[in-house]
Amino acid sequence: MIFFARKERNVLYCYCFYGYCSLTMNSNFSIFLYTGVLYTMMIKKKRITAALLALGLGAVTMFSQFPVSAAEETAQNTDAAAQTADPSVVVTNGIDGWPQASDISSAAAIVMETSTNTVLYSKNADQPLYPASAVKIMTCLVALENSSLDEQVTMTATGVSGVTDGGANISSQLDEVFTMEQCLYAIMVASANDIALQVAEHVGGSVDAFVQTMNTRAQELGCTNTVFTNPTGLPDENQHITAHDMALIMEAAMANDTFRTIAATTSYTLPATNVSGGERVLTNNFTMINSTSDGYYKPCIGGKEGYTEASGSTLVCEASKNNMKLVCIVLNGASGVTDNEAIALLNYGFDNFAPLTIADDDFNRLSGGTVIAPNGATEDNLTTEDTSSDGQITRHYYFGGTPVGTAILEDAKQQTNDAAVTGQKNMEAAQAYSASHTTAPYYIIGAIGAAFLLFFLFLMIKVIKS
Repeated sequence: MIFFARKERNVLYCYCFYGYCSLTMNSNFSIFLYTGVLYTMMIKKKRITAALLALGLGAVTMFSQFPVSAAEETAQNTDAAAQTADPSVVVTNGIDGWPQASDISSAAAIVMETSTNTVLYSKNADQPLYPASAVKIMTCLVALENSSLDEQVTMTATGVSGVTDGGANISSQLDEVFTMEQCLYAIMVASANDIALQVAEHVGGSVDAFVQTMNTRAQELGCTNTVFTNPTGLPDENQHITAHDMALIMEAAMANDTFRTIAATTSYTLPATNVSGGERVLTNNFTMINSTSDGYYKPCIGGKEGYTEASGSTLVCEASKNNMKLVCIVLNGASGVTDNEAIALLNYGFDNFAPLTIADDDFNRLSGGTVIAPNGATEDNLTTEDTSSDGQITRHYYFGGTPVGTAILEDAKQQTNDAAVTGQKNMEAAQAYSASHTTAPYYIIGAIGAAFLLFFLFLMIKVIKS
């Protein structure tokens, strides 16, 4: 290169740079640019330099026809492998910087923080599965939202049919009367199918109408792949739910004070009714709230288990610890396993994540602003995305591309516009006031003052002379 003149060396440097770009990026733009340089050199009759450049262009073009690099090929193969990945893989383990969690034997599971709906753990969370008695959580929620606790519920043939359907029941009898409150305890504590059917008929007018309300309510809560066909959870090939949808339902139910109290009850006594001759003591078999059970979990504040041959073992619960409330759902597990798996998943959530409050020094936050992030994370680890509507900004926070919280902010631009409008109105009002008030009186007052001053001076001079 030292044998070339300075201008020719500069051109050769450009050629080398083009060659690098073409080989690494296969850029058509660089060819276009390089061709323009070549054309310019030929116009200027730099024939030797142009020849060198033409030779280089031909070589680079030939090399650019080679197959993609090994790095690109590997990336393509990786993408293909991801499409055929094992469905049992814990999805959240793929988030960059996310604490790694162990897999479980159950088919699907999710752990979700309730204040932000941040998903801490996800395994097949959107896979439709049979729900078993988890259905009764929605049954109770819809009943609570559409009735009063002191309503009288009378058993009809609809409800009594649940005594002989092969599921759990409290041996209710025709024309027996319960309060709605007693019914809800029977559904959650004793998983009573007969009472669930009767409540559905009482609230909805018919079981089918009540079930439709259940489906409508599920859609309102954001459920995307849930279909209810009965209020009991008994097997039906058309009835299914996902772990994520069940988490949304459980979160809404636990936000209701009455449901939360019922869901944490280990034992409940039904008093004698108009038909029965004595009390009924109902016992909750949900192990995580039973202090005498091997599956007891102190942070658990409510939940329900269920089992059918079609659904396997299902478990729904909420736990509170470390200033967080976590909903945990485990679906299609082996009997006697789901409680231990739920405990392991909840411990994973409480041990590895914590609330992170975002500073609001540069904006006026109306609500939100707390995110759930891995331990040790800071604001610098987060990215944001804003959407504006009705003078407010919804700011979404992300960690490794996964949503971890939101905040509702005042729209500073809107505030500025409002201030500008107010300022303009004040200016116009001031101008209008000035226009409506003549300046003539001020001139008159000034003239009188000047005359008085001159008269005063005249008197002083006269006194001095005398």
